[in-house]
Amino acid sequence: MKEHLHHLVILDEIHRFPRLFPVLRGLIDQARRTGKRTGLYLLLGSASLDILRQSGESLAGRITYRELSPFWILEVDPAEEDRLWLRGGFPESYLAETENKSTRWREDFIRTYLERDLRQYDVRLMPDTLRRLWVMIAYMQGGIVHVAHLARNVDLDVKTVNRYLDLLMDLFLLRRLQPWYSNIGKRLTKSPKLYIRDSGITHTLLGIHDKETLLSHPVVGPSWEGFVIENLLIAAGDRMHGYFYCTAAGAEIDLLLEAKDNSLWAIEIKRSLSPKPERGFYSACEDLKPHRRFIVYPGNERFPVGDGIEAISLRQLSEEIVGSG
Repeated sequence: MKEHLHHLVILDEIHRFPRLFPVLRGLIDQARRTGKRTGLYLLLGSASLDILRQSGESLAGRITYRELSPFWILEVDPAEEDRLWLRGGFPESYLAETENKSTRWREDFIRTYLERDLRQYDVRLMPDTLRRLWVMIAYMQGGIVHVAHLARNVDLDVKTVNRYLDLLMDLFLLRRLQPWYSNIGKRLTKSPKLYIRDSGITHTLLGIHDKETLLSHPVVGPSWEGFVIENLLIAAGDRMHGYFYCTAAGAEIDLLLEAKDNSLWAIEIKRSLSPKPERGFYSACEDLKPHRRFIVYPGNERFPVGDGIEAISLRQLSEEIVGSG
């Protein structure tokens, strides 16, 4: 790569080759001495570079990170939003010609991760065990993390399950939504919630292959909630940080966005065309006094529902978040 110091070099699947990092560090430093400080390498990969710490070489001060999400709500036609929810945002899945082809791609994706890709990270569990754990996470989409419960159900120790969850986080497949902490004199939930980030992967793990099956499945509400939260966090980018809020007394906010000016946006999520906030949402708003209050629902009209709360579509709220910063 030395002869390409004055051209942009693109390296794909970089997480598969951690041995390149010491080489890149030396080449970057060499280029800096000639006055070339930016635009040297574009590193692409489907894993967080944090998992490459074992390379022994850091690119701190020499690298800028940018997470590229799959397709999200503002990148698809409004008429295709349910398709995005059902199939997820991976291009090959979303753009497939038929539902069968989309499902097949996602099944192959899951199988490849379980049987091959995870082996790169010293995962020694059998693929069937890993799949059972992944399916359990799909069933508890949006649930509070109880690692000991997960471990018992797949006959693993807590340390192993935690390691696997951390790895899924690094591979951008799993999201831990952290609870909001504040000194308001309330007993707050302190454990995070777990979400599989791509709704299509969730549905495939649960054997859901069409919209009719999804709408009649017990996970339809949690699936919609996870889909909404993932899209809103993509919209938020680095403008806002996302949390949930939950007290022992039942006050709850599905998604709490904190802007850089410390203002709070409280968001309730309902899979209903006649959305009504739960009593716990009103109680949580009394606790936190958020600047904005929304209830996201699958309709297209925007209207007030009382107490400063607006019913709004996912697309409209995503646009508002993007425009806020």
